[in-house]
Amino acid sequence: MADYPLIDVRHLNKIYDNDGVITQVLFDITLKIASGEFVSIMGPSGSGKSTLMHILGLLDRPTSGEYFFNGHNTNELSDNQLANLRNQNIGFVFQAFNLLPRTTVLDNVKLPLLYSKDKKNMDERAREVLEKIGLGHRLYYLSNQISGGEKQRVAIARALVNNPQVIFADEPTGNLDSKSGIQVMQILQALNSRGTTIILVTHETFTAEHAQRIIKIYDGHLISDEPVANRRIAQENEFLK
Repeated sequence: MADYPLIDVRHLNKIYDNDGVITQVLFDITLKIASGEFVSIMGPSGSGKSTLMHILGLLDRPTSGEYFFNGHNTNELSDNQLANLRNQNIGFVFQAFNLLPRTTVLDNVKLPLLYSKDKKNMDERAREVLEKIGLGHRLYYLSNQISGGEKQRVAIARALVNNPQVIFADEPTGNLDSKSGIQVMQILQALNSRGTTIILVTHETFTAEHAQRIIKIYDGHLISDEPVANRRIAQENEFLK
């Protein structure tokens, strides 16, 4: 096992300059996340939690401070190196699903493989992940022909197809009914039990309490970082068996 955390953020700040209008959205954030943890980043709209997720997910860079991902100082990496690191190690699940319309479920899940070094057996790999999350019967449906809950499960399959170390889930239950939301949390907890690091971004206490630890962000400041005292365990997962 590595002797360093998967994520190590030191005095991170993020400032946007829009035509001379300076807005600081993150202030002196320091935190560590170990491989295999399930962590929620929680805060109200405008708190900076999504900006933090974009930086942790290598989609954006901090203005100052240091971010080590898997031992790599990301400040020293080129944009291409960051993209390769992201594609090989990180999966994303978003509230809006971000599926390609009028494209089959199978082709949506295959998309990350098109940018990976290993392009062998793409159909087989995508099909296997979809079958594990209970969507083997939806392979050739178009993404606009399935329910919201199924769309989010397709998005999870797409995040999983490269076997990432960590999955960032940004408000993954926000557009779902309660039953579909519980199914998503079942899958995320099952993935975590198999060793995948999960970082869940949410404004909902109920959803955040499915994690092992909650980091709270308010007005760009990290105000607390505590273990979950009474963790919510989703019902036994019918998928991923």
